[in-house]
Amino acid sequence: MQKRVKFDFELHFTNGGSINGQDFQLDIYGNDISDKELADHLVKDLRLVMVGPTKIFNKVILEEQHEQKSIRQSNPSDMLIDLSHTIEDGLVTYKGLPAPIICDYLSREDSKQVYEEGTQFQIGKIEMVANTGTYIDCPFHRYENGKDLSQVSLECFADLEAIIIRVPHTHTKEITAEYLKNYELRNRAVLIQTGWDEYWNTEDYYENNPYLTEQAAEYLRDCAVKLVGIDSYNIDDTKGKSRPVHTVLLGAEILIVEHLCNLYLLPEEGFTFSAVPPKFKGVGTFPVRAFAKLKNK
Repeated sequence: MQKRVKFDFELHFTNGGSINGQDFQLDIYGNDISDKELADHLVKDLRLVMVGPTKIFNKVILEEQHEQKSIRQSNPSDMLIDLSHTIEDGLVTYKGLPAPIICDYLSREDSKQVYEEGTQFQIGKIEMVANTGTYIDCPFHRYENGKDLSQVSLECFADLEAIIIRVPHTHTKEITAEYLKNYELRNRAVLIQTGWDEYWNTEDYYENNPYLTEQAAEYLRDCAVKLVGIDSYNIDDTKGKSRPVHTVLLGAEILIVEHLCNLYLLPEEGFTFSAVPPKFKGVGTFPVRAFAKLKNK
């Protein structure tokens, strides 16, 4: 289901004058949209300049059935698409690893004793392993002398030319090199959409996940890709103890992003990909806010 918003608006100009509209409709992504975001869309779509105060009235969210293709086509050209899962207290990302603990270090109630009346703050405390949520792997994750998060340059994480390769898990769980051919891969982030994220945070997510073969990893390495991402539990087959895809890709300093989501919202190409972690020394994996930016056309 795709969401639309219907609303009335009033826009005033800094050099005088105003315009009004009734029952205006726009496609939106997510369950809601703020008045400011609506006003920003109007200003851009109507190519207005010198816009001052704006007002949105009678906003109603509508739900309509759309085909996936039409969703992509109606995506604004500068849309940022969030490809990350939400991390919350108790979330299990990888079986056998502890779930994160997210709590108050300083609660708003306790902060009343620190600040003047009417001023309150919350300071959060997070305890978690690095492999939590949607995360990125650097060479140090696999190799003792590999680059850690602080040693990988920023341009390796952000604004990478990217491509989607769709290999539904209902078709195959084993993604071989044959599925990766006939694409422009060199110097790109290659994102593999399997649809496995539909099982996120369920018991089904942790078993029999789709994965790349060692030969597929070698093919991507030989094609000089910059990063490989997947919306699965692991980029490797987890039934055994070897991890050849991590070994091949991280050995070639090709970054890996696992546990992506929402890849169905992206076109096959014409976008950039970013997955930027904090600059930690001595750490090879960390959660990221992964996202895609569709290019202007």
